[in-house]
Amino acid sequence: MIDIGINPKKRENISQGLAKLLADSYTLYLKTHNYHWNVTGPMFNTLHSMFEQQYAELSTAVDEIAERIRSLGHFAPGSYKKFLELTSIKEEDSQPNAVTMIRNLVTSHESVIKTARSIYPLTQEADDEVSSDLLTQRIQVHEKTAWMLRSLLD
Repeated sequence: MIDIGINPKKRENISQGLAKLLADSYTLYLKTHNYHWNVTGPMFNTLHSMFEQQYAELSTAVDEIAERIRSLGHFAPGSYKKFLELTSIKEEDSQPNAVTMIRNLVTSHESVIKTARSIYPLTQEADDEVSSDLLTQRIQVHEKTAWMLRSLLD
């Protein structure tokens, strides 16, 4: 029995939202890692390094999100099949050029931001400061990353 001052139904709703955030984050991790491996062209060195930093950050993030779901008393999704059901990010099935990679990542980061924002009211209503803080941190990282990627397109 979990007794952390958050109603069980509210914990469940927050966990379901965080499961979507986890699926989005893991799908973005995979896409970014794929691009790191397969980027070509004159921006290779810059993008190869940038994508590596981004997927490393996402690797840590997925663990934090999953652990928060577990702290709320629910199981975190952990299969490609479940992530595919939950994610709002389009899976990559081709090898786009570098500029298209950047555009796709901007769109994907914006999708993660929207997912995180959609969960925030649930955490506020439940006085779940820990989940609210996690969402704030994730939004901040994704907004900054999207901005940096967009800057490469100007």
